[in-house]
Amino acid sequence: MKESQEEILEAVWVAEENGNPALDAIRKRCPISFTDSELTELANQGLLHLDLDAPRLTAPGREVARGIIRRHRLAEVLLSSILKLKGPDMEEIACRVEHSLLPEVEESICTLLGHPDTCPDGKPIPQGKCCAAGHGISGNLVTSLDELAPGEQGKITFIKPLNHDNFHRLLSFGLQPGVTVTVHRKSPAFCLKFENTELALDREIARNIFVWKIGGGSKK
Repeated sequence: MKESQEEILEAVWVAEENGNPALDAIRKRCPISFTDSELTELANQGLLHLDLDAPRLTAPGREVARGIIRRHRLAEVLLSSILKLKGPDMEEIACRVEHSLLPEVEESICTLLGHPDTCPDGKPIPQGKCCAAGHGISGNLVTSLDELAPGEQGKITFIKPLNHDNFHRLLSFGLQPGVTVTVHRKSPAFCLKFENTELALDREIARNIFVWKIGGGSKK
């Protein structure tokens, strides 16, 4: 499939995900310009339903778009958490990766990252075969923040938001993929340090923050 066709299907997926599947919204979301004939070509391939002003994914089209979205959002987690890329740079590289990532590499990255549920801005990452099969985390490098001992460090790879407000509150504190945190203590309250900040967290929230383990320490 042409990269331009994949971009269109991705834009349709995101428009539907955002609850606005109108053609204008799809055009605004798509990083490339496309013509009506390109939509017709996708419809002829059985990937789109051509409603008047709101093209919709068919079942096969949804499966293709699902894979594109999964690769893109996994790439975002990898780039933001490990390479600390943000904004346009992260988006540009993730767009390139989504078109070229081999299935076996995709599964390896997903397993390495601990099968993240969300990308850095909280959008869901579709599950892959490795997630459904329960493949373990590679080398146990990615773990829940709650599993670290006092003194141990980890770089945040992804956050499973308990709810929308909770997720954005953590971001406002500066807890986001790519940030290195150190567990200060686990009792009587769970406290961590990062970037000259000390923060107390609810234990349930700590269980839903996943980090790339990079330090050592002893339990207290």
